[in-house]
Amino acid sequence: MKPAPFAYLRPGSLTEAVAALAGDAGAKVLAGGQSLVPLLSMRLAAPSLLVDINGLPGLDAVTADESGVTIGALARHADVLASADVRRVQPLVPLALAHVAHATIRNRGTTVGSLVHADGAAEMPAVLSLLGGSLEVEGPGGRRTIPVGELYVGPLESSVHHDEIAVSAFFPALAPGAGVAFEEIARRHGDYALVGAAALVDGAAVRVGYLSVADVPTVVDLSGVPDDRLGDVALEQLDPAEDIHASADYRAHLVRVLTERVVRSAREGTT
Repeated sequence: MKPAPFAYLRPGSLTEAVAALAGDAGAKVLAGGQSLVPLLSMRLAAPSLLVDINGLPGLDAVTADESGVTIGALARHADVLASADVRRVQPLVPLALAHVAHATIRNRGTTVGSLVHADGAAEMPAVLSLLGGSLEVEGPGGRRTIPVGELYVGPLESSVHHDEIAVSAFFPALAPGAGVAFEEIARRHGDYALVGAAALVDGAAVRVGYLSVADVPTVVDLSGVPDDRLGDVALEQLDPAEDIHASADYRAHLVRVLTERVVRSAREGTT
């Protein structure tokens, strides 16, 4: 199947890009295209206009300091994964990125694009949710910051407005003495996870974020829960879905196994 016909624009400035989106309710932003292009080919998306932001300057930066990691809208997964500064400041980001699809996809796909796509089965939305990060967007009214707690509002749905462009994402730094871990189970490496879990342990505080369990990234607070009860308590706050890939019971089993595993690994990684 081929995409439905659409117009194409490669703007030279962020202002021009935002104006194009505001002027066409059927317009979509094209960055890495690793999520959008397959949807176009299957005609699950049929935009009237593609606004290609790859020519916009200054959106591919990856920076890290004592406060955290900032990833520009055009930074490719592979570039973020290769950054020693990102690994030092917030190691959970590369731990999760190593599980994103395959090398070819990571070479082209963008981390910010994955966040905006808002797939509950994707790694980076779960990581941003667990860390309490944020997304910065530019629209006709200027720039605003969306806390991750306000970002994901439904299946494949974020609170980014149609006429806004995500320009960067912020992942807070790992606190001294804290530990993180990430694991997922997939039929093959690079496939969507049947279940994935990311843990953040900071002193007595224990939080775990899940992907491929609910329609949106979900974070559970497990502080004070005995080790042999971690998975069961997590499931009290989750409702694993059933689909063609796995039954609800199997997903519940994976939640139990991965929860205990990532919490243990995160504790072992604390300093």
